[in-house]
Amino acid sequence: MTLREIAVTAVAARRPRRTLRLRLTAWYGSLFLLSGAVLLAVTYGLVVQAFAGNSAGNAACQAPGAGCHTISTGQAQAIAVQEHATVLSELVSRSALALAVVAVLSVVVGWFIAGRALRPLRTITATARQVSAASLSERLALGGPRDELTELADTFDGLLARLEASFTAQRQFIANAAHELRTPLARQRVISQVAVADPGASIESLRAAHERVLAAGAQQHQLIDALLTLARGQAGLDKHEPFDLADLAGRVLADRQPEARGQDLTVHATLSPAPTAGSPRLAERLAANLIDNALHYNLPGGQVEVITQTRDSRAVLTVANTGPAVPAAAMDRLFQPFQRLAADRTSRGDGLGLGLSIVQAIASAHHATITARPRPEGGLLIQVTFPRPQNGSPILDTTANRHAKSTTAALPPSAATERANRRPGSQRNEHGHASA
Repeated sequence: MTLREIAVTAVAARRPRRTLRLRLTAWYGSLFLLSGAVLLAVTYGLVVQAFAGNSAGNAACQAPGAGCHTISTGQAQAIAVQEHATVLSELVSRSALALAVVAVLSVVVGWFIAGRALRPLRTITATARQVSAASLSERLALGGPRDELTELADTFDGLLARLEASFTAQRQFIANAAHELRTPLARQRVISQVAVADPGASIESLRAAHERVLAAGAQQHQLIDALLTLARGQAGLDKHEPFDLADLAGRVLADRQPEARGQDLTVHATLSPAPTAGSPRLAERLAANLIDNALHYNLPGGQVEVITQTRDSRAVLTVANTGPAVPAAAMDRLFQPFQRLAADRTSRGDGLGLGLSIVQAIASAHHATITARPRPEGGLLIQVTFPRPQNGSPILDTTANRHAKSTTAALPPSAATERANRRPGSQRNEHGHASA
């Protein structure tokens, strides 16, 4: 650093910092000084105008012989002008002095008033400097009148509350994910150690051990894939592509036919065109998770209903299922990662606890709303409503399906697919309306 740069830095360091309080005080003083100068100028003009009307006439002595004498008009005017000038000079000098004194006082008073008005900002600044990831529970709780500063403080408190909830959820998610990943790893290690330590291990026992290790690895792969999908859903969408919920739900139902038959479930599908825009891959995962959840948490001989429709220009997907009763107080827990209800709700214990969390993340990425409520007879009804298409957003052309009437199908365990309300000439694929 050169001597010139050092000198410039030293001069800049000695300058008073142009704080908001200093700027407000300067504004207060400048405005008061300007207002006082204008008032002084107006007063000066009024006095000059008053003197101008009284400067004419003779100055005559009213008592002749008493040392008085009469003067001419010109002399009287000259004396009046001189007196007026003296009075005006005194007026200007004294007014300027009074204005200067009051201006200094106004600057001092403005400095204290600005400091008092900006005190909440200093409180907010001090709290913001102290807040860290470990102290997000601190709040301003600023009192006083409801003005802009208290609104700012309340907004800051709300931000801290949201950050605290987000950090808490993140810590809980990391802890749960680590626990879920550690379980299959520990299982793989134990199985391998037992197989290696067995001195009389046969080919069949080693094969069985390897199959169990592969099963644990598949569980890990499934969990990691679910976590990646959850992360993609939470990251939002970069682009919006057109798709039809009916097509996505139809493909998912076609893939789930063997599972539905194996569980002795009857699936009713009413798939009307429901075009929207977003990520078709994530939307299909959303439909798959909802349908898998309905199949997984069901009763033998139960039912699943899948409906796609357009309501008020919004694409809507509804999935309902029979099953054990779900407490209304536990609805929020169902959409939290790795949260499972009591064991009596589940027919199997192999769920990851991420299905509905992924549904919520994908719906949030599409700005869709989720409505979930327990059914009185048992089971759940979950409805996902996508937003209206924005201007300029691509929308799937459903001209070919415009004349396709909504079709309902039911698949009993050992019965053929039953078709109803199908118009001739419909171009929809066979599995688009078939039950799972």
